[in-house]
Amino acid sequence: MFRLVTKGEDGTDCFLSHSHSFFLLHRTVVMPIANEFAPDVVLVSSGFDAVEGHPSPLGGYRLTAKCFGYLTRQLMGLAGGRMVLALEGGHDLTAICDASEACVSALLGIELDPIPEEVMQQRPNPNAVHSMEKVLEAHSKNWRSLQRGASTLSYSLSEACRCETEEAETVTAMASLSVANKQRKSEEEPMEG
Repeated sequence: MFRLVTKGEDGTDCFLSHSHSFFLLHRTVVMPIANEFAPDVVLVSSGFDAVEGHPSPLGGYRLTAKCFGYLTRQLMGLAGGRMVLALEGGHDLTAICDASEACVSALLGIELDPIPEEVMQQRPNPNAVHSMEKVLEAHSKNWRSLQRGASTLSYSLSEACRCETEEAETVTAMASLSVANKQRKSEEEPMEG
């Protein structure tokens, strides 16, 4: 288990105070480690203190409830979809209800509203990028999957998705060339008789 400190070096509020910065953490740290770890089941303890609506002493962040639906949908790709979401804590009933609904909708396979274009296009805050560089540096010694994330830290979510799609297409194309080449060689070899 890893704990990530979410306060800035000067003790100010965390750089993860908005959904787009939280997506940065999720795509560059949480999901790569989770995929590399390859869990049998995913357990999520959800207090939703980070959902917009909680006053500063109890959270004070401004993540949208929809953000939690997207994060749940991504986590469903792990462990063959075996996931337990446990509601714990939370202080603002409306925020808890909205975030819980978003997570349950994701679990039920209900189509999620698209991520707003302004969130997709927004680049991470420079403090977020700096903090994530430190996180990657500290944890990439133990998790090889984190070594790739540094190159896309300053990308918007849209740019990062496009980069991941292009990378996946390249890997698929290279794999198909490799398989096609092996099949051709085996057809050219004379059969033993």
